[in-house]
Amino acid sequence: MFKDSEPNKINNWVCVLERGTDYEVQLAKSYLSSLKIPSNILSKRDSSYSFNFGELSKVYLYVPKEFEKRARKALAELNESDFDPDDPENGFNEEDKDS
Repeated sequence: MFKDSEPNKINNWVCVLERGTDYEVQLAKSYLSSLKIPSNILSKRDSSYSFNFGELSKVYLYVPKEFEKRARKALAELNESDFDPDDPENGFNEEDKDS
């Protein structure tokens, strides 16, 4: 019934991330923003259904072509990191968890 969903082709923009949930893409967008890498989200999620898998839920993150390498590298490093919010070196402490 459905064919694999492809990211839209948008002039001078490149899709660097595809996920099934909005929050994953929003977190990546925020991370790129902290690195001064502009990005935009395109959601193909059908709000009539609460699916977060399959063709009715694709969410894409785009960056300008000139930022593609930096964005892909940053997202790869983020994906490979062993971020632990309980590690004191990450700047969190017990009081932050309750906020």
